[in-house]
Amino acid sequence: METTYINRKDHIKQVAQQLFRKNGYTATSMRNLAGEIGIEPASLYSHIKAKEDILQQICFGLANDFFSAANPICDSLMSPEEKLRRAIVAHIQVITNNLDASAVFFHDWRHLGTESLKKFRTLRSEYEELFRSIVREGMAECVFRKVNEKFMVLTIFSAMNWTYEWYQPGTNLNSEVIGNNVADMLINGLKTI
Repeated sequence: METTYINRKDHIKQVAQQLFRKNGYTATSMRNLAGEIGIEPASLYSHIKAKEDILQQICFGLANDFFSAANPICDSLMSPEEKLRRAIVAHIQVITNNLDASAVFFHDWRHLGTESLKKFRTLRSEYEELFRSIVREGMAECVFRKVNEKFMVLTIFSAMNWTYEWYQPGTNLNSEVIGNNVADMLINGLKTI
């Protein structure tokens, strides 16, 4: 019985991600969500308390995926160049594996409640710091030229975070190819030689 409950919650989240991506979080009502799932709105509340609970699950779940992908890379003994390359590829893999969730994550996080929003902003800053630390390490080792690390990391994220918008699963461009192409362009702009 518990398995059905978990599967139903996962199904609700999946459908919600699709609706939030298509219509936006604020334009999607619980009634819309229930209708898309094929249940009565009152039945939906037996699985979730509120629409924001789903948004929290999406935003914090994907944040966890990003950290899980990046932390081992940042903690490794690889060169700064290889760390940055692998971190970019890993970030793009998380996006391409979660296209609907990524769209919601990058656009609708602002609708989180006050406490959740504060926590989310802190996580976002900590995640960006992982990339800044790689850039700093590369500059300290004279592998990367001296740049404004904050601006560089914002440029890196700008290049990566729109992947969900144009990526088409099943094409010749997989996440590793995309990540390495983005990494080549960005790292070549950072190298001292």
